[in-house]
Amino acid sequence: MTNQHSPETDLLRAAYAAFNARDIDAAVATMSPSVAWPKAFKGGFVRGPEEVRAYWTEQWSEIDPHVEPVSFRPEGVGRILVDVHQVVRNLAGAVLGDEHVGHRFTIEDGLIQAMEVCPLP
Repeated sequence: MTNQHSPETDLLRAAYAAFNARDIDAAVATMSPSVAWPKAFKGGFVRGPEEVRAYWTEQWSEIDPHVEPVSFRPEGVGRILVDVHQVVRNLAGAVLGDEHVGHRFTIEDGLIQAMEVCPLP
């Protein structure tokens, strides 16, 4: 487990910060044009920054998620497992979920190529 800074962890920290700030432009700027992103609350995947933008816009109209990276575990070249503290609220502010989840990222050429939600070890 590592919390050290590297170009990959700095990229992911920036992506989480942008997501939590609801700054879609800054968040999708961390992604490759062919990014594959899970529709965690709906099932399936979206592809590309514009589909991510549409998915998040829809998601934020229904729920208020906050995701805080706790630790980063390198899993070989270009793959990092992030332990994320995820708190999901309804739009009135009531907590719907408060848990730790795993986000596994694939990073290529300095951009997020894919993310998947997975169990933590």
